[in-house]
Parts: sequence; structure tokens; C-alpha cells
Amino acid sequence: MCKKVAYYSLSLLIIYGFIIIGNLMIFIVIQLDMGLDTPMYFFISVLSFLEIWYSTTTIPKILSSLVNDQKTISLAGCLMQMYFFHSLGITEGCVLTVMAIDRYIAICHPLRYPTIMTSKLCTQLTAGSCFCGFLLVLPEIVWIATLPFCGSNEIRKIFCDFTPVLSFACRYFPGGHCRCHTCGGDFGLLLGHCLVLHSDHHGDSEGRCKAFFTCAAHLAVFLLFVGSVAVIYLRFSTTYSVFLDTVIAITFVILAPFLNPIIYSLRNKDMKDAIGRLFCYQKRAGGFGNSI
Repeated sequence: MCKKVAYYSLSLLIIYGFIIIGNLMIFIVIQLDMGLDTPMYFFISVLSFLEIWYSTTTIPKILSSLVNDQKTISLAGCLMQMYFFHSLGITEGCVLTVMAIDRYIAICHPLRYPTIMTSKLCTQLTAGSCFCGFLLVLPEIVWIATLPFCGSNEIRKIFCDFTPVLSFACRYFPGGHCRCHTCGGDFGLLLGHCLVLHSDHHGDSEGRCKAFFTCAAHLAVFLLFVGSVAVIYLRFSTTYSVFLDTVIAITFVILAPFLNPIIYSLRNKDMKDAIGRLFCYQKRAGGFGNSI
């Protein structure tokens, strides 16, 4: 049993390290490389920054529970974890939707694109995404904090979430707790990517292929993320096993942030070139701005 826990802990620690290092590298490279000073890479850097904190809200506590015998969390800590986890998740959904719309404008209106997607607008869209994400969940967290709790105090999940916490309340609440604002953001993201794929129907085959491959990886992660979220929050039964709940939760808590650096760096030629310039700028000309 100890060997199994050690294996799980080490695996999760390695994955968490990859998430932090990978997303931090993307953020730093985009900030330093003048060749990536475009709206698309600006939003990618914002997404990477959010992914770091999104993972940090849950994974360190999961690691602590694995290695320590005392697997407890205070009510205040539980509410804080729920608030930041869902706020960051909704903010990510909004940013991804903005990224899809950005690609749609770039493909459909290439001549007007520089005048539409200005630096000011990108900053406003990012601020609006953060505002929506952190505001939407706040009333629900405040409401839960005022509830009387008299049930069991054992959470049958790897992190605090609305449904298991509400099951502790003295008053009955339905098990099918629907996260409508999250699903709305995910629907917007799917619609945005569909617009991108549909927008190039009048172009040549090379343009269509480029548009498809631009969105294919994004859609794969999106479907993985929103599918697991839908199963968790739009379920028709509360009798799912602890193992199944854990697998589904790991999908959108760990797997999606883990794939983000792979999609936006290893599969992106501009990002790979920028990373090369970051580590070998003395051997290349014109690496970062005025570098020699």
C-alpha cells in the first residue's frame, strides 16, 4: 500500500512540475520575444498563467493528502478552494472563447484584424474574462458559507466541490447541481471554434487545412474538458463510484493543464523557435529586441 501511494504521489508531483514549468516557460517566452507580440500569443500567455494557478488550487492539497495521514481541510479552506477552482476554470473558458473569436476575425477579416484586435481591446477582453470568472461564483460561495452543516464530514472526492459540500447541509439540495455559467462558457467556446472552421469554406484547400489544424487540438482538449465537466455537474445519478468520480475529476483538473504546454509549444513552430532563441540567443541574430 505504501509503495502504491508513493508511486501515485511521485507521478502526480512530476505531472504538477511539468504543468508549472511548461506553462511558466510559455508565459515567459511570450513576454520576452518580440516576434510573439500578437493578440493570439497574448491570450496564450494569459491562458498559461491561469493554468498555473488553476492546478495549484487542487494538486498541492491532493499531494499533501497522499503523503500525510491527516487528510483534513477546514471549512474556510474548502470554500476557498471551491471559489478559486471554479473562478479560474470559468475565466479560462472565457479566455478560450475570446481566443476562438480572435482566430475567426483573423481568418475572416485579415485586413481589418490589426485595427479590431488592438492591445487595448485585448487587455479589456482579458479583464472582462477575469471579472466574469471571479464574480459569477462569489454569490454561490457566500450562500454556501451561510448554510448549517450537520451531515457527514467525509468528502468522497479528491478536492472540495459544490455537490459533496452541499450534501453536508442540514437542508436537502438536489444532487444534480447544474453549473449553468460554466456550461454557457463552454458552449461559447465550441461555437467560436465552429465559426473558425466554417469561416474558411470559401478559401483554398490549404487554407481550410490550416484552419482545421489550428482548431483540432484546441477542440480535442475542449471536448475532453467539457465532457468530463458535463458528467460531473449534469449527471442524472448521484450513485457514481468514488473511483469513477476520481477519474473524471482528474481529467479536467490535471489532464487539461498538462496538455496545454504540449499544444501551444511542442506543436507550434513559432513557439519552438522562440524557445530556441531564449536559450541560445547568443548564437542567433535578432533574438529578443536589441539582443546582440
